[in-house]
Amino acid sequence: MKKLLLIGIMATGAAYLSTAYADMPGDHHYVKDSVITTKVKAKLAEKHMSTLTHIKVDTDANGVVYLSGTAPTKDARDLAGMIAKDTDGVTSVNNDIEVAPR
Repeated sequence: MKKLLLIGIMATGAAYLSTAYADMPGDHHYVKDSVITTKVKAKLAEKHMSTLTHIKVDTDANGVVYLSGTAPTKDARDLAGMIAKDTDGVTSVNNDIEVAPR
């Protein structure tokens, strides 16, 4: 009886997952590229600017980098965007860093 209950629960879960993800075009579109993210973060750290530590970096599977967070000046914001754009593997940059002086 316990085996049948477990099999029923597993089948229900599998059916739910197959319908929950049915509209997704493919898993590869939702995978982040952590290698590029790490490269961008390392290059930002190389600049030794403490202001760039408040920046979040994400990269999708297509090499698009998303920058968010805060910078104290427009120049610091632009510098972060240029650093990201000049990183190997980056296809484009969405710079959503807000200028918010400390």
